[in-house]
Order: sequence, then structure tokens, then C-alpha cells
Amino acid sequence: MDYMGAKEAAEKWGITQRRVEALCANEQVRGAERIGTMWLIPKSAPKPIDGRTKAAKQAKKDTDGGKA
Repeated sequence: MDYMGAKEAAEKWGITQRRVEALCANEQVRGAERIGTMWLIPKSAPKPIDGRTKAAKQAKKDTDGGKA
């Protein structure tokens, strides 16, 4: 499996490196592993949905039966 670092993922997804690291730390990036101080992210990993958007909040509301 091919991996990329947080910097490469940030460029690919159009977000900051710090945001990528936070998503990895919160286990929102499937398959991400931390080796020392570096995050290894599968190149095939999709960009996680930003939970701060209206669309994400609506999706959460739809999946948990309106208990948001």
C-alpha cells in the first residue's frame, strides 16, 4: 500500500497540514497511522467530510434519527 504524509494530503485535499493532522488524531482518516511524529496516510484515503458544514450536520442528523 502506498502512503503519503500530512503535507502531501493537505495539498491533495486543499486544506492545511495542521487540519490533516487533527483529522488523523481524531481518527477521521481511515487507515492513517502515526509513526513517531509523522502521520502515514493511505494515498487512496478520501478526504473526510468537514463536520462543521451544514451538509455534514444534516447527514449526522439523518443517521442518528434526529438526536443531534
